[in-house]
Amino acid sequence: MDQAVAADDLVFECRDGIGLITFNRPQARNAFTFAMYERLAAICEQANDDRSIKVLVLRGAGDKAFASGTDINQFREFKTPQDSIDYENRIDRVLTTLEQCRVPTIAAINGFCTGGGAGIAAACDLRIGTSSTKIGFPIARTLGNCLSMSNVSRLTALIGAARVKDLIFTARLVDAAEAAGIGLLGEVVEDLAALDKRADEVARLVASHAPLTLNATKQAVARLQRRLTRDEGEDLILMCYTSQDFREGLDAFLSKRAPQWRGQ
Repeated sequence: MDQAVAADDLVFECRDGIGLITFNRPQARNAFTFAMYERLAAICEQANDDRSIKVLVLRGAGDKAFASGTDINQFREFKTPQDSIDYENRIDRVLTTLEQCRVPTIAAINGFCTGGGAGIAAACDLRIGTSSTKIGFPIARTLGNCLSMSNVSRLTALIGAARVKDLIFTARLVDAAEAAGIGLLGEVVEDLAALDKRADEVARLVASHAPLTLNATKQAVARLQRRLTRDEGEDLILMCYTSQDFREGLDAFLSKRAPQWRGQ
C-alpha cells in the first residue's frame, strides 16, 4: 500500500540521462509522507546502479512549494520515545542516501521550501530558486522539535554555524535574494517557467561532463565534512520529541492556533 501511494505522490521519469523526481502532493504543499521518503531513497539507489542516469533533478508539483517538510499527520502515530529516534534515523538515512548519490543532484526550488523540504534541498549538490522561493526551518515556531545531528552538520557546512542559529532561532523564511547571498541557493531565476528551463539546461550541461570527475568531487567534499554519529544527538531528539511542548505544538498546528510553550 505504501509503495502504491508513494508512486503517485513521488513521480520519477528518466529521459536522455536526466532523472526527474517530482514531489506530487500540491494540495499539501508537497509535504512528505514516510513512503515518499523511502521512494526518494530508492530512486537514489537506482541511480547508483543505473549508469544511464547522469543527473537527478528534484522539483515540486504545482506553483506553491518545492516541499514543505514531513506531513504533520505522520507525527500523530508517535507513541513511544523510540518513535522519535526511528523517525530522525529514517530522515538521516534518506538524506544521506541523497547526499551520497553517485550522480549530481539539482534542486529546482519554487515557492515554499521548509523543514524536511529544506533538508532535502540542502542535501542536493546544486540549488536553483525563483523570485518566489522561501526557505527555512520554522520548527521553533511550529512544532518545537529539533534537527538531527546530521542535518545540523550539513547545514553548518553549507552556510555556517551563526546562520544556522539565526534561521532556527528566528524561525523565519528567507527570500530568494538572501538565500542566494548566504549559500542556500546557487542561482535565482524569475519564475517557474524559467526555473524548469534553467534546471534542464544545467542538468544537460552537468550530464555531459566526466562522471568520474563529478563523483570524485562529491566524495572529496564529503570527506572534508565530519558527521557526528546518530547516537551523539539522540538525547537532543528525545528532549524535544518526548516533551509536552512537542505535543502542544502538534495540537496547535493541527488546530491552527498559536502554541503555548512551557519549556518542558
